Amino acid sequence: MKKILFLLTLFTLQLSFAQQNTEVYIFDISPSYSGMELLNARNVSNNEGYDNQPSFISNETLVFAGNNNGQTDISEYNLNSKIKTWVNQKTEGGEYSPQKFPSSDDIAAVRLDKDGKQRLYRYDSETGKSSEIIEDLEVAYFAFYNDELILATVLADDKLDLVMINLTTRTVDTLFRNAGRTLQRIPKTSYMSYSLNNDEGNLDIYMLDMNSKENYFVSELPIGIQDYVWINETQILVGSGNKLYMYDTLGEPEWNRVASLEDYGIKNITRMAISPNGKKIALVVEEK
Repeated sequence: MKKILFLLTLFTLQLSFAQQNTEVYIFDISPSYSGMELLNARNVSNNEGYDNQPSFISNETLVFAGNNNGQTDISEYNLNSKIKTWVNQKTEGGEYSPQKFPSSDDIAAVRLDKDGKQRLYRYDSETGKSSEIIEDLEVAYFAFYNDELILATVLADDKLDLVMINLTTRTVDTLFRNAGRTLQRIPKTSYMSYSLNNDEGNLDIYMLDMNSKENYFVSELPIGIQDYVWINETQILVGSGNKLYMYDTLGEPEWNRVASLEDYGIKNITRMAISPNGKKIALVVEEK
């Protein structure tokens, strides 16, 4: 029974990687009376099939998992030149959740091989060649704190475990069971955030102090929502349908609608990323 549950979980994760017809948009962020206004919409993937999991590697450069003639590879888009390039050399698997190393131009990504293995790899920024970062660890999602520490979720039976990976000592410590998929470093702080499933089947956001290792509850995510992004050190954004909702940790404990993308022909928003200077947002969307 345990093996069946594990295979079902793996299949579900693979389906989450393999959903079709998503696009990556970038907007400029402008404060407004209603909370925020999104301007200058650009479809930077503009591609049939799966384009997802964006991450800014600079204020003007984005990487994401993109459909490359039927295979998912690491796509890089420069907002100034409007040129899209492929980062990695072709592999037998697909590359997902690309992110820049904190103090290097190299990219880390989860590779999903044809045999079902999910591993974390490093891709050389000059050659595109890859090397496994942590051997035999079934990584699902991850986020860097620095060049030494990575917060990640790994496959464990029918759920995800939250772990801390230390690249210096080559150790993996399990922190919590039954975690969600979104992991973030909170801007301008020594905190990272993660989510855990609660007794009602919804996800709660927590902060982890990377110095003291203390954990703090932040908020329950709206029902059915898995993805969120920190706009700054106090405000969190989620997408629901074609609307954006904000939670301010210094304000009332509630989610308030701050923007609508209905006029852009968008019907659903999932993953998000914020540029380092906080002036641009990347959104994964389904179009009408």
